[in-house]
Amino acid sequence: MRLITLALTALLILIQYPLWLGKGGSLRAWHLDQHVIAAQKKNDELKARNAKLESEVQDLKDGTGAIEERARYELGMIKDGEIFVQVVDPHNKAGTESASSSATVQTGTINNTVAR
Repeated sequence: MRLITLALTALLILIQYPLWLGKGGSLRAWHLDQHVIAAQKKNDELKARNAKLESEVQDLKDGTGAIEERARYELGMIKDGEIFVQVVDPHNKAGTESASSSATVQTGTINNTVAR
């Protein structure tokens, strides 16, 4: 009697192994679910980025405000009739072009419109 119980228990364990740890088992399904969740999160982030880029492209196509803003901040352009004032850090004694241009681009530009 004890031998039959032991044999049936061993068979039960052998049958359960593929269910839990086999190729199509519960553990594998859980890992695949985790991969799906990670992929969906990445897709949501990429969709948000694409929506932001799409709105920026639409703004660049339709309006001149975004183009003007990019020209001012990225290229340092000014309008006709404006006065360009450059504030230089007096403690910066480097005197090189890169130091003065980085000060201009990052913190040193002030644009004032001339009243006519």
